[in-house]
Amino acid sequence: MTTFARISDNETPSIVVHSDAKLSKINDNIYGGFLEHMGRCIYGGIFDPDSPLADENGFRKDVIDALKELRIPVVRYPGGNFVATYHWEDGVGPREKRPTRRNLAWNGGESNIFGTDEFMKWCEAIGTAPYLCLNFGTGTLDEALNWLEYCNSSQNTYYANLRRQNGREQPYNVKYWALGNEVYGSWQVGQMSKEAYAVQAWQWAKALKLADPSITLILCGETGFAAWDSYVMKECIRIEAHALSRGKTKPTIDMYSIHGYTADDEHYANATGPKHIERAIQICASFIDHAHIVNNLPSTVKKPTICFDEWNVWSPLRAPGQTGAEESYTLSDALAIGIWLNTFIRQSKLVQMANLAQSVNVISPLMTSKAGISKQPTWWPLLLFSKYMRGHTIALTLRSPEYEGPTNPDWLRGTIETPFLDASATIDDEGYVNLAVVNIHDSKAFSTSIKGIALSSAEKVMVYQVAGADVQRDATASAEKALARHVKLKESSWDASNSHDFSFNPLSLTLLRWSTG
Repeated sequence: MTTFARISDNETPSIVVHSDAKLSKINDNIYGGFLEHMGRCIYGGIFDPDSPLADENGFRKDVIDALKELRIPVVRYPGGNFVATYHWEDGVGPREKRPTRRNLAWNGGESNIFGTDEFMKWCEAIGTAPYLCLNFGTGTLDEALNWLEYCNSSQNTYYANLRRQNGREQPYNVKYWALGNEVYGSWQVGQMSKEAYAVQAWQWAKALKLADPSITLILCGETGFAAWDSYVMKECIRIEAHALSRGKTKPTIDMYSIHGYTADDEHYANATGPKHIERAIQICASFIDHAHIVNNLPSTVKKPTICFDEWNVWSPLRAPGQTGAEESYTLSDALAIGIWLNTFIRQSKLVQMANLAQSVNVISPLMTSKAGISKQPTWWPLLLFSKYMRGHTIALTLRSPEYEGPTNPDWLRGTIETPFLDASATIDDEGYVNLAVVNIHDSKAFSTSIKGIALSSAEKVMVYQVAGADVQRDATASAEKALARHVKLKESSWDASNSHDFSFNPLSLTLLRWSTG
């Protein structure tokens, strides 16, 4: 675990890294992506057949190359709010026969030129696994079962043959399927009460698992700490008595989805916002335990894990979804993303998938234009973590001064700590220790004693630092203006053979990497 001890502002911080104390395996799926038919995410984002930068499939090659660099293991599709009125059969077959529909979620039109087969082909192009979300708004169980058959069946049946007719002989073998998206919300077409959702989700789950027992089913949660969450888990994380009596130990529900966004115009409230997500994960895990207890499930039944399949820094007031949600990110946002990612590393035992919303243009670190792509400040922490923070989470002890001012949300204060230094540590399969530290202080560098580094005199610690000129937010700034703030990734090295005191600059994310060999 990560242990935090608060110290006074004039004391010297310290970090003790326990490289021999592996806490949990990090599931690579925490670096997942998300594509929704929203704004310029699909059309003009990943798919732009009229662009000279597109390949023969209409996929933007520069976007593919950039996302390959992030090594994204899984991508959620097609929504998001969009899915509540999406009918997958509209998006398969000859393009000239596909109907144009209204996009009720984002007040636009949907040509359906990009659909299931295009998405699957795009996933293969970047080397990622597909994750499909089912329509719980205007959709039916029959429609969901037909989509599953289209994607996964090798039998001589109607929808499997339709896939073959559309040019794909072998099944796609889609593993991950979500039972709706945010159906608790008043903004949803087909909003449901927790009671109604629990009944429908359970019936759909049983039918889908009968059709394909190999799939992973993901239940629709809210924040992880809402009344919806505790009720839906209690009703759906269970095994029916007749099945339990026959010795069934594989649960019908495999994962529980929660969503969260953070944002504030003030730097400290913005950067510390993701700390409440850590508390949400912990509470959600407690609800999962509670469901197992009250439903008398034996210890041999595997507990669902958490799928955090929408997360990011996003203010809908700054970047409304109806106008494309193109956020202009700052250094403060990049530091917040660093704390988000530290949270997923620290909670890797509980969180087995996380999907950044979204992968291109829409509240995204990656922006496209006719000329090419640009990378916002939030790109760099994602790149560092996805490249190095894999393997196992290891134990860490942190002593640091603490930020004591206002937070967003307000309830964060008093429920979890908000240190000026936020840290996580991993050891990868090659024996490299990776220590990620975010210093949110706007003016103070912290000279920090780091213990647990064992180096010979010839070795050095690799240093990767994300920093920039300022954290000021301009609500009217374009992505190009945000880039002009010169948030960059700097690489260097540190000779730690004589002194293990390292100075973490103000407003920075630093990753220290060294070999234990």
